Amino acid sequence: MDATFKLSSLQAGDSLASEEGPLVVELLELKSLKRGLEWPTAFLAFAIYSLWLLTTFFYRDLQWWVLTPLGAWIIAWQLNLQHETIHGHPTRNRRVNEMIGRWPLSLWLPYSIYRSTHLAHHRDENLTDPLDDPESYYWEDGQWRALGPLGRALVAAQSTLLGRMILGPVWTTSRFVRGLARDVWRSKGNTRAIVARHLLECAAILIWVLGVCGMPSWVYVACFVYPGVSLVVVRSFAEHRAEQEVGKRTAIVENARILGPLFLFNNLHAAHHLRGRLPWYQIPKFYRLNRAALIERNGGLVYNGYFDVARRYLLTSHHRPIHPGWDRRAA
Repeated sequence: MDATFKLSSLQAGDSLASEEGPLVVELLELKSLKRGLEWPTAFLAFAIYSLWLLTTFFYRDLQWWVLTPLGAWIIAWQLNLQHETIHGHPTRNRRVNEMIGRWPLSLWLPYSIYRSTHLAHHRDENLTDPLDDPESYYWEDGQWRALGPLGRALVAAQSTLLGRMILGPVWTTSRFVRGLARDVWRSKGNTRAIVARHLLECAAILIWVLGVCGMPSWVYVACFVYPGVSLVVVRSFAEHRAEQEVGKRTAIVENARILGPLFLFNNLHAAHHLRGRLPWYQIPKFYRLNRAALIERNGGLVYNGYFDVARRYLLTSHHRPIHPGWDRRAA
C-alpha cells in the first residue's frame, strides 16, 4: 500500500486539532462512572434474552409479518449487546461480560473470534485497510482479481444498501464458515477449541428452539437469523470510508430515533471510535457535548438518519470495492 495513505490515529484523551494548526474545539468529557455493575446494560441484556425466549416459545401465535421483524430486531439487538460486552461492559470482569454476551443467537459467529477481530478493527490507523482491518469492505487488487467475474459482481452489488441487506448475510457467513473450516482442518492456532465451544453453545440454542419450542430450523433462519444479520448491516454499511485522514474514515448518523437504540447508539460512530470505553447509554450525551469537534474531525461525514443513507445509497454504490491505496499502487 502507498505508505502515505496510512496516518496515525488520534489517541483517547487527545484534543482535536485541525491539520492547519492549533486546536479548534476542545473535547468535553463526561464525569467518570464508578466501575461497578452498569445497570442499564444489565437490564438491556435481561430484556433481550427474555424477549428471545418468549418470542421463540410463542412463535406459533405470531403471524410471519410480526414474527420476522420481531425476530430480526432481537438478533440485531443481541449482536449489538455482544459488541458492548467486547468493549468491557457491563462489569469490570471480562469473564462475566463474556458470559453475558457470548450466546450465539445468530448461530454463525464465535464470540472469541468476533472479539479479536473487532478489537483489531479499532486500531484506527488501519481502518478500511483490506489486509489490516478485519471489518473492511474494501479489497486490494490481488484479492479483487482472485474473486473472478461472479464474485466481483456480488461484491459490487453489496456496495449498495439494498445489495448489502439482501446478499450480505449469506455472503459474509458463507465466506466466514468456509475460512473457519479451513483453519480447523489445518489446526490453525486454537481454532478447533473455539469451534468446539461454539458448537456446544449453538447446541444449547437449538435445543431450546427446535426441541423445546418446536420451531423448524428454516423458520428460525428465515425469521430470526437472516433478517437479523440483514438489519445489522444497515448500521455497518456506511460507517467507514477510505480516506487519507484517519478521522475522516468514520461516519456519523444523526437523528436515528428508532435504529439508534437498536444499534446502542453506534450510529454516532465517530464518537464510539474516539471513546470506545464509553457505555452505550452515555454516547448520545458525549456526542451532544462534542458535536462540533467530532464533525470537524470527520470532515462533515454526517447523515441525517438512515433514511438519508438509503436515499443516497439504496441503489447507488457507496464506494468502489478496490481500496484507493491499493488501487493507486496497482496503477
